[in-house]
Amino acid sequence: MVTKASKLYDMDIYTDGGKFLGRVHEILIDLERGEVVRLTMEPLSSVSKDEAKRILRDKSILYKNVKSVEDVVVVGKGFVGLPTE
Repeated sequence: MVTKASKLYDMDIYTDGGKFLGRVHEILIDLERGEVVRLTMEPLSSVSKDEAKRILRDKSILYKNVKSVEDVVVVGKGFVGLPTE
């Protein structure tokens, strides 16, 4: 799936079951690999380190869980928060 990263900003995010999760606020990119890694549903700018951790844990989507990007972002199961390892 190839799309401009700028197209993702402010897009609605839904589960593949139709549940609304939020809107894309931030796009995190792995510069070494040139890949989108994560989408956040709250802004990360001007927040404390603890607040940023909370956003990454509770209000973000791993991009590998994105199933589709058209008019909205659709994500599959295991979509929110940090990877479980």
